[in-house]
Amino acid sequence: MNSQKIYHIVHLDNLENIYADGFLYSDSYMTNANKNVTNVGMSNIKERRRGKSLSSYPEICVGDCVPFYFAPRSVMLYLLHRSNHLELDYSEGQVPIVHLVADLKRTIHWAKANGLKWVFTDSNAGSLYFEDYSDVRDLEKIDWDAVHAYDWRLPEIREKKQAEFLIENQFSWHLVEGVAIHPIIEVESIERLIGDSVPVKPMPNWYY
Repeated sequence: MNSQKIYHIVHLDNLENIYADGFLYSDSYMTNANKNVTNVGMSNIKERRRGKSLSSYPEICVGDCVPFYFAPRSVMLYLLHRSNHLELDYSEGQVPIVHLVADLKRTIHWAKANGLKWVFTDSNAGSLYFEDYSDVRDLEKIDWDAVHAYDWRLPEIREKKQAEFLIENQFSWHLVEGVAIHPIIEVESIERLIGDSVPVKPMPNWYY
């Protein structure tokens, strides 16, 4: 688990409020609070996640957690890039989507210190079936070759690439180590939203 990073994608429209709040919040929290945000997800998948409980903690649903991937350039980002999925209302493409980068070990330490549960999954937590784990020793059960695959057209690779880290309810901004942006976006435009709180860097290889 040495220096393993985790990645959360978010629309630029939401970045300033996340920074001002000091937290990323779960979809369930944002829905109940009736927060006005730019939604880049699929409504039916979000609804499923809000009702899908975790085997490690049956009282917690996937939608009660803030989700992260274990690598950038996710399958979801590709769907946003294509903007043609029948169940996706979002149509602005990948350019306004930024990656928030954090350290897995540091995040787990913070979660434990604040009494928040966490798990990771071996595949897409929005699917009908997945396994979840709450012990770092089980990280070997993730298919890391699939997670880092550039060619994920095979269904079994695509599902395993979407392994997730989930932290209950909220994630503190101070855990963000960097913001990665599409090269079309100006670094200064991000810095106007979040100041110099974290480094901002264009990462063309993280996009399609």
